[in-house]
Amino acid sequence: MRHKILLPTDFSDNAWHAIDYATELYKNEPTDFYILNVFSATENIVESLMNPQSGNDIYESKKWHSEDGLAKILDKLVLTKKNNPKHHFKTISAFNNTIDAIKDIVDKKDIDMIVMGTKGQTHSSATAFGSTAIYVMEKVRHCPVIVVPLKAQIQLPKEIVFPTGFEVPFKKRELVYLKDIAKKSKASIIVLHVKEADELDDNQKDNKALLEEILEDTNFKRHTLSHHSVIAAINVFVESRESDMVAFINKKHKFFGSILTSPLVKEISFHLNVPILAMHDLRN
Repeated sequence: MRHKILLPTDFSDNAWHAIDYATELYKNEPTDFYILNVFSATENIVESLMNPQSGNDIYESKKWHSEDGLAKILDKLVLTKKNNPKHHFKTISAFNNTIDAIKDIVDKKDIDMIVMGTKGQTHSSATAFGSTAIYVMEKVRHCPVIVVPLKAQIQLPKEIVFPTGFEVPFKKRELVYLKDIAKKSKASIIVLHVKEADELDDNQKDNKALLEEILEDTNFKRHTLSHHSVIAAINVFVESRESDMVAFINKKHKFFGSILTSPLVKEISFHLNVPILAMHDLRN
């Protein structure tokens, strides 16, 4: 069965790096890559979508820029010898706002995974993640996303850190993407628990047992840390071990809504080098 991977791009270096990462991650598997660029006719997206488009000089210029940029990406893929016979590339130029365009393509093309950069053209050192990356992780809840920082190594992950408090029951279908990446990369999964109490309660013990049952056919290991800050503990663990990926189940209004937005985002340091796999709690 072929994978279908969506690659949003704004033609920035970070977006190209994410494309490079995605082609490496799926290098051994039949994959259709959909490279998406979204454009608007004016800086004001609401005004742009409300006004007539076709024939408008600004619209036509932006449309040409979008299509030309996508053509150049295809040329670059050829020049960098990414001629993997298992890979097919298709380009999409869309007049829309970015989130709605991504949701639309995910639905129409039955996309398996989104792979994108942490930031785009408006790259700022003051924030860990650009607004588009945060919105995609939060709002596109029916498709997992890998967010790739510019400094991430282009290689298959060897160790994926999965932090959890064992607070809610796990579902097999929520973790299928984590297991797939671990198996294709022959990576170990580190189940990282940051202790907030000396002992797990009965509910946490049940959830821990369920997670281990789901992961039993993977190479997973358990680690427990004591720390007053969950994020600081993850930072130390990932950086000290030079882990290759961090995976989360995004519980609505829980992780990304509270941590990846200012000011707590400043606490995250592993984002500089390590891709994040955001999966979704299917109950939300």
